[in-house]
Amino acid sequence: MPALNDLLADDSSSGRHLLVLTDASGEILWRVGSAEVLRRADRLEFSEGADWSEAGIGTNAISEALVTGRPVQLFSAEHLVRTHHEWACTAAPITDPATGRLLGVLDISGPLDTISADTLRMVRCAVRVAESLLGRPDGGTALGASSPSRASRQAIRRPVAAVESLELLGDKPAAVFRDGSRVPLTLRRAEILALLDSRTHGWSAEELAYELHGDAGTTAAIRTEMFRIRSMLGEAVESNPYRLVAGLVGCSDSGRVLRLLRDGRVAEALEAYRAPLLSRSGALAVQLLRDQLDLAVGSAVRSSGNPGLLVRWLSSDMGAPDFEAVEELGRLVGRGDARYLSFRASSAAG
Repeated sequence: MPALNDLLADDSSSGRHLLVLTDASGEILWRVGSAEVLRRADRLEFSEGADWSEAGIGTNAISEALVTGRPVQLFSAEHLVRTHHEWACTAAPITDPATGRLLGVLDISGPLDTISADTLRMVRCAVRVAESLLGRPDGGTALGASSPSRASRQAIRRPVAAVESLELLGDKPAAVFRDGSRVPLTLRRAEILALLDSRTHGWSAEELAYELHGDAGTTAAIRTEMFRIRSMLGEAVESNPYRLVAGLVGCSDSGRVLRLLRDGRVAEALEAYRAPLLSRSGALAVQLLRDQLDLAVGSAVRSSGNPGLLVRWLSSDMGAPDFEAVEELGRLVGRGDARYLSFRASSAAG
């Protein structure tokens, strides 16, 4: 990417074309361009994580390069999707110089007046440079050693064994690795991981888009976030459908609470339940998971017959609204007990 950036990219304020690199399936891995070009590309769902294969979005230069194995240019109405008719695209496949295996596609896209026959020659030249670097003993890593693109590649290669758990309780979600490092998660990525953590057989991009965004959700937005999640967590997340790898499902702090409850260790579960699930999330699907966790813990505590656990539960933010737990405490300690009366007064005031 550093070499390709130097050859073809233009991310200056006046830049008008987009440099794009995909993998062998047509999924966009990187793109470079000016802020205005990136905004225009976003409107076309031409962003990281989007599927630009023939099956994903119809005929375009990237899909043609994947199918034919040759450099190609497409202009205007040659694109299947009408909203792409104002663009021209030039793409060429990148192959492994040792095996000939298809690795991905390099693409230059922009408004019609920014692409010419010279663009095709430039893309073909850049592909030869990329393949030459790939054929070097050091894989070309001597170039751009401090570049963000190289850092991204290193993140993608992070081994799955490094991921130990997910912190999803509270308002500071994070991924925790076996070396002790902790990587913060944005709320949206944490919401996606919470859903993945809740279902072993996984989710499609369409399901995640609907659950998190409703009717306004797009699969492109989900694929973009999934690309970034996988860049952080390596192969801890699988695709088709999206799911956590075997052994990682339920390894979140919220999953640990449920495991303790299923083992009958109610006191430990209550101790581990330190905060609501993704307390800042307003996504309906996450709210449902949050309510289910509250219900599971509250039911177990009310059934424990232990006044001490009931007091701890009612003293927490999650258990404070549990009127049934207040009444169960009164049954166990007596209606005249100060503990019962204080919680009853609080629930009545609420």
